[in-house]
Amino acid sequence: MTRILIVDDHPIVRRGLQEIVADMPSTVVVDEAADGQEALSKVSASDYDVVVLDISMPGMSGLQVLRQLRIIKPGLPVLMLSIHPEEQYAVQALKDGASGYVTKGTDPDELISAIQKVLSGGKYVSRSLGEKLARDLETDSGKPLHDALSPREYQVMRMIAAGKTATEIAEALSISVKTISTYRFRILSKMKMKSNAQLMRYAIENGLVDSDKKESNFTMQ
Repeated sequence: MTRILIVDDHPIVRRGLQEIVADMPSTVVVDEAADGQEALSKVSASDYDVVVLDISMPGMSGLQVLRQLRIIKPGLPVLMLSIHPEEQYAVQALKDGASGYVTKGTDPDELISAIQKVLSGGKYVSRSLGEKLARDLETDSGKPLHDALSPREYQVMRMIAAGKTATEIAEALSISVKTISTYRFRILSKMKMKSNAQLMRYAIENGLVDSDKKESNFTMQ
């Protein structure tokens, strides 16, 4: 018998997942939780073989719940199920201890395969994510991320990290705001980052800007 805890704040999603896992070859007993706190309480009180956990929930996010589950039941497999694309959360979820990551657009048969994989002690990622992770490992030479930037991109990156706005940078460099936005896109892409806040943290940690710059100064979206 396989005991599965499904954690999602939408009743219709929980019902749909129950119907999917009912097709597993083993006998399945399904329990539900509508939010993170309920999930933590149930895991603390009962023994489950696997948790299928949504990322976007009111109150505690799925990633927050995942980190707590790793403390409460370190060996419990947790499969993240999300509406968000893999590139947005999958790597972070795996770093936080998830056993796998699938999107809500996943075929039901693939979801069952993912559950069976993590139940057996393995890790589950889609083929496309696996290829991306492999490429990232191949291209990781140990050099600082900002080494990938051109001299002008490096200059713009430091100004962004220092909290200057697009207009301020454009005026200082005598180029257009649109050009600054283009530079910012290239910088984030080359450094595999998503936001100005990440740039600032990286720049501070690597001594590229003063540590007293405030994240709240970031105004470019």
